[in-house]
Amino acid sequence: MRHKTLLAAALSLLTAAATARDYGQAATVRIWDNRTAPHSNGITTPETEPERDRIADTSQAELYIFPADPATATGQAIVICPGGGYRLLCMDYEGYDVAKWFAAHGITAAVLKYRMPNGHPEVPLEDAVQALRILSGEVPGAEGFTAEEVGIAGFSAGGHLAAMASTIGSCRPAFSILFYPVITAEEGRCHRGSFDNLLGAARSRTDSEAYSLQRRVTPATPPTLLLLSDDDRTVPPVNATEYYRSLKEHGIDASMHIYPEGGHGWGIRSDFRYREAWQQAVLDWLGRLSRQNE
Repeated sequence: MRHKTLLAAALSLLTAAATARDYGQAATVRIWDNRTAPHSNGITTPETEPERDRIADTSQAELYIFPADPATATGQAIVICPGGGYRLLCMDYEGYDVAKWFAAHGITAAVLKYRMPNGHPEVPLEDAVQALRILSGEVPGAEGFTAEEVGIAGFSAGGHLAAMASTIGSCRPAFSILFYPVITAEEGRCHRGSFDNLLGAARSRTDSEAYSLQRRVTPATPPTLLLLSDDDRTVPPVNATEYYRSLKEHGIDASMHIYPEGGHGWGIRSDFRYREAWQQAVLDWLGRLSRQNE
């Protein structure tokens, strides 16, 4: 029996190695799957990649770590949550490409492949919280890459996840950077697909209000930077502006940059006219936070 168990474990490791994704990361941390995590999303089918760098049906949480350039290291680190409407993950221009940019500018970055909620909103949140704990060294897994000041960034639905971690998570990030974030489930203002996937199409009004995160800001919410386009027709800009208003009402250090055009989902794409502008804004903001914490 012992030999069969060892053989099964070895086969499991071989399967994991065979399916590991290589984005150029220095390390991959396997956080947990539906069997070992506190909660399951109920997805039992294999993860799929419907097109290059788009991962769907995720049921295993992983963290892909890109360490800071030692010559420019600031002592900061960031967990990155790609978008995809809580249906899939855009792993390139909202994931590893962004992580490489942060790392080149002295900020250790870790891209989170979080599990899709599939109507279980607690699932991606516990993945994000555990990623923050790992990167801060509170729990093992990222030895040699941890930092004392660990923030979170998110794009679109990933921005909603980052804002969840910042408002109702059990381990708050040191700061959050939200790119064209999904925030509210209010009719006429929401990105309906994200909330259908997060809470289910038959969600109650109470559930919608609970995950409309402009309602969940407290004095413990971390400093926040928001970046978006005025002509976003996918996630209405009011999502970000309402969150900003709530942050200021609670005395939170917050800044917001609204670019006149660009629509939705530009991430770090080179064809976004204001790419250099948002990059400089992020570096300036993080530099100011770092100086304040000295």
